[in-house]
Amino acid sequence: MTTPLEQLVTRSNEIGDDPSLVVYGGGNTSAKGVLVDHLGREQRVMWVKGSGADMRGSTASDYPALRLDDLLPLLDRDEMTDEEMTDLVARALLDPGARRPSIETLLHAFLPYTHIDHVHADAICALTNHADGPRIVAEALGDGFAYVDWMRPGFTLSKVVSELGDREGVVLAHHGLITWGESSAECLQRTEAAVGTARAYLEALPLRGEAPAQVVDMPDDEIERLMLRLRGALSRTGRRVLRVDRRLRAVADHPMLPEIVAGGVSSADHMLRIKPRSAITTSAESAADDVDAYATEYAVYVERNIDAMPDGFGMHDPMPRVVLVPGLGAVTTGATLRDAEVAADIAVHTHAVAATVVDRIGTPIGLDERETFRFDYWPMELYKLTLRPAPPDLAGFIAIVTGSASGIGRGIALELAARGASLVLADLDGAGLEESAERMREAGGTAPVLVAGDQSDEAVVEETVRQAVRTFGGLDGAVINAGIGVTGTLEELTLDQWDSAMRINLASGFLMTRATMRVLREQGSGGSLVYVASKNAFGPGAGFGAYSVSKAGMVQLMRIAALEGGGAGIRSNAINPDAVFDNSRLWDDGLREERAAAHGIAPEDLEDFYAARNILKRRVTTADVARTAAFLLSDASSRTTGAVIPVDGGVAGAFPR
Repeated sequence: MTTPLEQLVTRSNEIGDDPSLVVYGGGNTSAKGVLVDHLGREQRVMWVKGSGADMRGSTASDYPALRLDDLLPLLDRDEMTDEEMTDLVARALLDPGARRPSIETLLHAFLPYTHIDHVHADAICALTNHADGPRIVAEALGDGFAYVDWMRPGFTLSKVVSELGDREGVVLAHHGLITWGESSAECLQRTEAAVGTARAYLEALPLRGEAPAQVVDMPDDEIERLMLRLRGALSRTGRRVLRVDRRLRAVADHPMLPEIVAGGVSSADHMLRIKPRSAITTSAESAADDVDAYATEYAVYVERNIDAMPDGFGMHDPMPRVVLVPGLGAVTTGATLRDAEVAADIAVHTHAVAATVVDRIGTPIGLDERETFRFDYWPMELYKLTLRPAPPDLAGFIAIVTGSASGIGRGIALELAARGASLVLADLDGAGLEESAERMREAGGTAPVLVAGDQSDEAVVEETVRQAVRTFGGLDGAVINAGIGVTGTLEELTLDQWDSAMRINLASGFLMTRATMRVLREQGSGGSLVYVASKNAFGPGAGFGAYSVSKAGMVQLMRIAALEGGGAGIRSNAINPDAVFDNSRLWDDGLREERAAAHGIAPEDLEDFYAARNILKRRVTTADVARTAAFLLSDASSRTTGAVIPVDGGVAGAFPR
């Protein structure tokens, strides 16, 4: 026989799997039962979802246990501040180190039922989010369900709902549905039945007005320009990735889109992750102006309500997290694609509610501005965000790394991924790219986009850059690293060998420079290009002429890029490594043997030979180069351009000059 806690977890997972009932982090559930404490005493307890936990995939640890005998006496109080409530609820925890209980813990405790659900179901919110909510709810669900006007979660709402326990359930305006049962199955059945009844009622209502005119699809090139213009504007307050979500196409194309957006979020809890409302733009040309107008309007909204701002708080980021685009759908933002996807998931449901109201009932009405502000800046709700770890330093940063199937390129990719960057990895070696991606996933990094192809091919380079824009919304930098080693004296080299070195090591760098600079200039938020050259650029070696000339050319290419891109905030710098062997394929195909022979040593002694000749007497690794690349990409080097940084252990003959 399963325990009440096990039943609660199973039921919550089932609810969490249905986004029409709850979206990420939303809703809360509970169960009551008996536990034996460390002294062998039976204690009446309640398990309730922890603040910020997501029902989908939740486990027992997401449901802290509280002593009911410490909670029930609070019902006799007439009033209680949020701070008092939080303190008293925390004192009732069996495990003081457990996850903080839901804001609505007392609501669950005060109702005399074993199992309780609170969901933010789309259909229920559509019944309430307009001027005729009480009548529509009664008509749809019958007199067995109580209706409660909007009230912020907390002690007062808990007291109000406690007096409605003789009803079939409670509908909270702008906040969803509460149901209960003595068994977990009964509770879930009541939740699903009420939501199903609400859906059937809404679907039976006649549509208002005629079918909307079809909006033409936004062309692909316009979408790319839109993403770059949007990201440039949004990045004024911090880097973020952008994601297109076509599930919102019907809403974006709706002839009453402004009214839908003005209706705000369907449930106040959605505000936490997508702000009180979304933005609208219609084209790449107007995108930046529309974002600026939104940010200005948000700042004015804060100023109008500044007297209600809690102590110690400042204005939230004024930029929108959801931008609705007719002919496309929505563009959502976040530090990662997953964050942007969560915002889209919430927007899909919150705007579907308002669209349903428009189509079936009338004008959607959100919370009034004052109450919106109080919830938008409510410490009890914002606490959920503090549960998330601080973002790494390159969160929201988008970069391309060429030659990333092995060696230095792979090392740089792993370093950037560990710092939170979103990456496009490019290389001729598709299998090596897959291995690099797997290494990134194993380390917990964001899954990269892979482009297998010859980076000296103009079409491949253009596609590499295009993938960054289409997948992540733009670009912040590129590490230009693709290359090969070509040996032979000038007398021995064939023209094909020379051309191959110049094409793969230098022409590929030119192509990536040209493509990325065009995108960065269009985006308008600057960027950073890092060129992986070589010690040989300044300290060439006999028998390594083609390679040395190509790397010297790369340094000069970097300098020209710094001169030409500086006005647009595009920085360009180079790294000169030497003798990096770990995981590198540069030394394959006889190069190790050839260089060893040139120095009169055995191939297996080559690494020690190179380490012994540098000033520090140390081997240089891919990790050493990677950390330097991350520095040059990051804002830590924001005042550096046109520079060359040696990562060679100190080779006097290759000092920059």
